[in-house]
Amino acid sequence: MNDNEKVYNSMRFSSVLNIAVGVVMLVVGVASGVLLLVSGIRLLKNKSKILF
Repeated sequence: MNDNEKVYNSMRFSSVLNIAVGVVMLVVGVASGVLLLVSGIRLLKNKSKILF
C-alpha cells in the first residue's frame, strides 16, 4: 500500500465518519424539536388549571 492509497483510505474513513455524525445530529435535533413542541402544547393545554 503506497502513500496515495493511505491518504485515500483515510479520506474515505473521514467522510464516512462525518456523514454518520451528521445523521446522528439530525436525528437528535428532530427528536429534541418534537419534545419541545409536545411540552409547549401540554403547557398551553394545562394553562387554565394553574391557580395563583
